[in-house]
Amino acid sequence: MRNNDRDTSKFISLILRHKPETIGITLDEHGWANVDELIAGVNKTHLLDMATLERIVAEDEKQRYSFNDDKTLIRANQGHSILVDVEVEEVKPPEILYHGTGEKFVASIDEQGLIPKSRLYVHLSGDIDTARKVGQRHGKPVIYTVKSGEMYRDGSVFYRSVNGVWLTKTVPIKYLERGAL
Repeated sequence: MRNNDRDTSKFISLILRHKPETIGITLDEHGWANVDELIAGVNKTHLLDMATLERIVAEDEKQRYSFNDDKTLIRANQGHSILVDVEVEEVKPPEILYHGTGEKFVASIDEQGLIPKSRLYVHLSGDIDTARKVGQRHGKPVIYTVKSGEMYRDGSVFYRSVNGVWLTKTVPIKYLERGAL
């Protein structure tokens, strides 16, 4: 992704996940924004046209965004701090999932488990490498193994977003094993 695309993508992420009012737009109950309104609003501070937006969506390595079928609407796939229903389906998880975080959050996680904080869900990865990449964004990475199969059998609900991120409301301490620091 080009550098200016990366900055614009971060701004779009802020708008579609946290603060649509920043550019004067609203999201519907499922997190969809009108593409024309998004482009007009983003253009107040970042250059954006339809071709650039399509490139950002297609080239985003985390597949953060989705268009509807006729590309008149766009939304973030997950990671919202505002209440939206991104229409994820309940899915039986694999026996083990992973959560990558920074070393600075270990004491809190060891005390209270994984909680969504400002997001709607806790985000989990299907493999260690992805979890490590997530953790590296927060400093020295620490990987937690999540006993997701056991959680599911005990009644926890899991979802999988369109870009492969596993979501659940919380992960209690008893289902976590911390990797070595």
